[in-house]
Amino acid sequence: MMSLELIYKNRYSLNETIILGISVILTRLFYPKAKLITYPVSMRGKKSLIYGKGLSVGRGCRFDLINIEKTTLFLGRNCELGDYCHIVATNEVRIGDNFLGASKLFISDTSHGNYTGVDCSVPDEPPTQRKLFSTPVIIGDNVWAGDNVVILPGVTVGNGAVIGANSVVTKDIPPNTIAAGVPACPIKKFNTDTNTWDSI
Repeated sequence: MMSLELIYKNRYSLNETIILGISVILTRLFYPKAKLITYPVSMRGKKSLIYGKGLSVGRGCRFDLINIEKTTLFLGRNCELGDYCHIVATNEVRIGDNFLGASKLFISDTSHGNYTGVDCSVPDEPPTQRKLFSTPVIIGDNVWAGDNVVILPGVTVGNGAVIGANSVVTKDIPPNTIAAGVPACPIKKFNTDTNTWDSI
């Protein structure tokens, strides 16, 4: 559990100490199961959030939980989100236990318009006026996503996966693989016989 003593021992500047001290107090008041919610944080639709014990959120994170009629964002136990992460959950974003997301991670189950199949959006319609399309995003347990990772609607990321920095995830990532690139593709898989990450 984050404490003022721990903040002091980490040798933060006076300004950082004050911000983190205030964040500790606000976390205890408004997010009692969380480890630390670092302010400022933008939370639209808090009633649509369910989170497990030990949640940690960096400064400047933004949550757009647009559908107030139901729970749309599920965060498992001991999830950690770095600074300036942004999650959009209109239908369902489900993140498993022990997730680690680095700074500037973007996860969305929603798109302004439809660009595949039938009933597609048309280019002469302003993007802000296009119908929202939403497809669930499911992220398993023990997943690590690096800085600036983008995870797009309809994607499933399997347990134990690692997503390299600056990757854009447009398709499912199998369990126990390392994926990287734009679009992200598996480049290594964990070998349980040798306990090594082998190139694919």
